[in-house]
Amino acid sequence: MPLRGKVVVITGASRGLGLVMARELAQQGARLALVAQHETPLDRALGELSAGGADVDATVCDVRDRDAVGAAVEAIAAHFGRIDMLINNAGIIQVGPLDNMEHADYRRAMDVHFWGAVNMTEAVLPYMRRGRSSRSDQKRIVNISSIGGKVAVPHLAPYVASKFALAGYSDALAAELRREGIRVTTVVPGLMRTGSPRNVGVKGKHGREYAWFVLLGSAPIVSIDARRAARQIIAAARRGDASLVITPAARAMVALAGLAPGVLATGLAIGARLLPRAAGADGDVELRGYEARPGWVPRLATVMNDRAAVRNNETAWLTSSPASP
Repeated sequence: MPLRGKVVVITGASRGLGLVMARELAQQGARLALVAQHETPLDRALGELSAGGADVDATVCDVRDRDAVGAAVEAIAAHFGRIDMLINNAGIIQVGPLDNMEHADYRRAMDVHFWGAVNMTEAVLPYMRRGRSSRSDQKRIVNISSIGGKVAVPHLAPYVASKFALAGYSDALAAELRREGIRVTTVVPGLMRTGSPRNVGVKGKHGREYAWFVLLGSAPIVSIDARRAARQIIAAARRGDASLVITPAARAMVALAGLAPGVLATGLAIGARLLPRAAGADGDVELRGYEARPGWVPRLATVMNDRAAVRNNETAWLTSSPASP
């Protein structure tokens, strides 16, 4: 599927992986419809891509709001005349122990990762079906799940629960839509250096929780540069691959989950014991990553993620809610 002239809708497109994918798609000649919840970083992303010569439009929209999503997609289809690809990328991360997570944390994660993808997909499908000019005119839906959608990583319970739901929904879409010429790709990234740790929601013993998360996510051996990940995702989407698992570590964990689930469960339980224990009532308060970062975490250890935060618009994302998509 050549991308030149194709209309691609990307959610969570104002920063992080969404913005990185938008840059790569623009280089390949795609026409871009950026969707994100917060106006300030979205305007910055729009300005950057427009200055680079991209054919791009931007829409402020909360993917959790079904009516707003319907109106946004209608406006995008009217502006571009067609929709060829949807990338469901909007996401949040809440880091912390099970005992400091509340019902609302699970609802937020499900509303963004699962219901947000359902809302966007249901809104886009009629335009994809209507816009097919021939059997060879294929459409694409890309759902950005996570290794957390295949393996239940400790201290990420709301995140993994919602990503498991997204992965299941995505696989169901792939089975039913293929006959209509709509290929669905389920993306399972491992750790990526997008710069997002500064904006994650952190609960429990805030400093220690943030430390393990940012240090692991910044390690070059187990994490991948967001630009490399974006190129792999877009290549898989063009081919219409059913799934894509990114990073050797993630592929190893997925394989172990299938071949030796008991061994994996034991390993995850050992990992959970090494992580900080739950905190008291203070741990129920959610802080942004940059607020939780302890002074003893060396800047040198996180330099690549810190640079990615600047490059990928993470430092411009200013909102009172640390768990907004």
